[in-house]
Amino acid sequence: MTQACLVVEAPEESGVMITVRYALEQGRDVFAVPVSIFSPASLGANRLIQKGAKLILDVKDVLEELNLFTWSGRVEEPLAQATATALEETETRLLRHIGHEPVHIDDVVRRAALPVTTVSSTLALMELKGLVKQVGGMHYLRAREAPVAYQPS
Repeated sequence: MTQACLVVEAPEESGVMITVRYALEQGRDVFAVPVSIFSPASLGANRLIQKGAKLILDVKDVLEELNLFTWSGRVEEPLAQATATALEETETRLLRHIGHEPVHIDDVVRRAALPVTTVSSTLALMELKGLVKQVGGMHYLRAREAPVAYQPS
């Protein structure tokens, strides 16, 4: 069903690690976002990186690894723009319900009135973009108002 498995945070003994095992058995790529070495909830993701999972620091890393830059280039321009616009609209909708205090994903799903799969996948991408941060227990908060791009002086 998926091209890859992205692990953002996972204890070493968790359902996420079972999902990773199944992904590997199916020949899927496994990506992991490095997280604090001091958090028990991060040991699984960090161990995956240690064992060879692809290190992800930015949403571009995922797109590049899955060769989606090339794929999106083949899509007709209006369709590509519509997809980008829909994603931005979903992100904006979710940000209305995520502030600077942790909020559980179930609350975001209810408040945004979107399917859990849409909220979950969009939050993962938003976390890679630096818009939100998962602070454990499926609680999210706004990371900053807008991504800050490096501007050389």
